[in-house]
Amino acid sequence: MHRPKVYLETTLFNYFVDESKEDHLVTIAFFESIASNQFDGYTSAYTIAELENALEPKRSKMLALIEKYNITVLEASTEADQLASLYIYNGIIPEKKNIDAQHIAIATVNDIGMILSYNFKHINKLKTKNMVPAINQNKGYISVIITQPKEVIDYETF
Repeated sequence: MHRPKVYLETTLFNYFVDESKEDHLVTIAFFESIASNQFDGYTSAYTIAELENALEPKRSKMLALIEKYNITVLEASTEADQLASLYIYNGIIPEKKNIDAQHIAIATVNDIGMILSYNFKHINKLKTKNMVPAINQNKGYISVIITQPKEVIDYETF
């Protein structure tokens, strides 16, 4: 049986290292579920660029998670850029938040069926969850599920 592929958007790394975040512990538990081979973890060059903008020591802590949990980093592509542009053109993601469209597009073109995000302003919101699958289907891509860790793993032990 194959493991589900999950794309970890930038906010997951922030919630892992920031103990003040409400879902800090469930985020750690999700990373541990990747370590225990329940999921295959992916992120992208877009995430790396955002993490590198953080201040130290937070930046180093977040970047270290990629190696520690063996997260595969996906590279930018023209195909993902074109799909992200469609999300923006169709009013799903604002143009000034292009990187959010890129996160969804890079996961989509790499056949990653689930995107985990705490970005409730542009990514993990009803409008995006409803409109992205229509665009993806129209362009022959898989439908992606956009969600958060506590909807995916059993975390009641926390």
